[in-house]
Formats: sequence, structure tokens, C-alpha cells
Amino acid sequence: MSTKPMKPLPKAKQRVDLSQAETMKCESCENSLFIESYVLKRLSAIVSPTGQEAIVPIQVFACGSCGELKNIGGSADTSDLVG
Repeated sequence: MSTKPMKPLPKAKQRVDLSQAETMKCESCENSLFIESYVLKRLSAIVSPTGQEAIVPIQVFACGSCGELKNIGGSADTSDLVG
């Protein structure tokens, strides 16, 4: 019996028909192009789980036309992210 680790079996590639998927649009201007962006939050040492100050990046998507943030999930309300 060999002591070398076995290679994992290749997974079958699943094809997805994106023509059946909904194109998400900006709720303000109906634009369908978004820009990947980050909101940076500074977490004070008092509330940080490590006891040290931390910078936490939060990925968001901003409308490429009007700049409105798109909430694509998660519990954070986009209005709470900036301001």
C-alpha cells in the first residue's frame, strides 16, 4: 500500500445557461453595470475580538452610472455602510 496521498477525483463541470438568469439592475436608475468596490471600516480595539484596532474591508457593488450601492446579500444595510 502506498503512503502517497491520493489525488482527488475531478469534479464534473456543470453548465449553466445564463440566458435564463435575471440581470440585476440599479433600483434608482435601471443601469445594469456595477463596479466592485470596498467600504473600509475601522474597528476599535475595545470591540475588536483580538483586542487590537483593525481595518475591515466590506465588498460592495456600486452602480456604474449613479454610484448607488447594491445590497446583494448579507445582513448589512448599505445605508449603514457609508456615512
